[in-house]
Amino acid sequence: MKIYLDNAATTPLDKAVLNEMLPYLEEHFGNPSSIHAYGRKTRSAIEMARKKIANLLNTSPSEIFFTSGGTEADNFAIMQTIETYKIQHAITSCLEHHAVLHTLDNLAKQNKIQLSLVNVNEKGDIDYAHLENLLANNPNSFVSLMHANNEIGNLYDIQRIAEMTKNYKGFYHTDTVQTMGHYHHDLQKLPVDFLVGAAHKFHGPKGVGFLYLNAKNKIHPLIHGGAQERNMRGGTENLYGIIGIAKALELAYETMEKHQNHVISLKKYMIEKLYQNFEDIQFNGRSGEIDNSLYTVLNVSFPPSDVSDMLLFNLDIQGICASGGSACSSGSDIGSHVLRGINCNRERASVRFSFSRMNTKEEIDYTLDKLMILYPKKMVLA
Repeated sequence: MKIYLDNAATTPLDKAVLNEMLPYLEEHFGNPSSIHAYGRKTRSAIEMARKKIANLLNTSPSEIFFTSGGTEADNFAIMQTIETYKIQHAITSCLEHHAVLHTLDNLAKQNKIQLSLVNVNEKGDIDYAHLENLLANNPNSFVSLMHANNEIGNLYDIQRIAEMTKNYKGFYHTDTVQTMGHYHHDLQKLPVDFLVGAAHKFHGPKGVGFLYLNAKNKIHPLIHGGAQERNMRGGTENLYGIIGIAKALELAYETMEKHQNHVISLKKYMIEKLYQNFEDIQFNGRSGEIDNSLYTVLNVSFPPSDVSDMLLFNLDIQGICASGGSACSSGSDIGSHVLRGINCNRERASVRFSFSRMNTKEEIDYTLDKLMILYPKKMVLA
């Protein structure tokens, strides 16, 4: 049996999304920049996809820019805003995705900005009072704080952060990769400057994402060499990817409540069974709190044992795909910067299980059964 519980890394492609893309892989192959019928067909399809995403987010199509994914969208917002407006100070946290942290660290090393890290506690919560103090002492700052942490599931109050940043005349970028397609975002009510999406996090194709860029901000282009994306990102568009991301987001919004309820029920069930069958089970961050965390993520901390170092490997042998940290850092042996950032006990094995609407209760039971076999019996309650 094969069990996929690493949906925070990527989700399976929905067949309805694939079917929407196929005509643009096979029949409608024209370059969207061409003026003939083939080009006009694909140009129209791209703009319809842009309009669909904008409608779902309650904003204007002119504020949606297609990218190669969330990392590029984050870089786009961070680098071009700091360059355009000559921003000298930025604020983030040590728990952000590397697409944000590494980009800001690099700018700081080049002496282009001064970088401040907002305090976080051992549960991964942001210190909002410290954030306001940083903003008060450094007005016009660039703030980048995510909506939901991809590893420990903490949800941050982006409405509060946006309003706070606005009060101090700053710019607010939020990495919404983990929540796009899983929560509603109303950009008429949320005063952010930038947010992002990546299709493969909500059952769309890999290699395509978008940046929402509030129209009041006029930043420099990311890629030169073409007039695509209204002169902001040169290069022939990822046509079928753009078709796919629009369809995937449309499906996510149409079925959001149903799928939230399904995934939450799986997460609740797994938490209950872990407590019932294992001693000293803990949850990293807020991931074990149903009402206060990203409902797709559960980061489990197992007691120290002689199988801790090999737990993920043994799960994989049993056909269970999960993660010990961010998949974007796969191949690295330095461990999770997020778990280090909240001072997790390194003697305990941490496994991130992340769910999607395609998972079942039977898969959770199978995973729990294999965990009980893999773990020493002294760790299992009679």
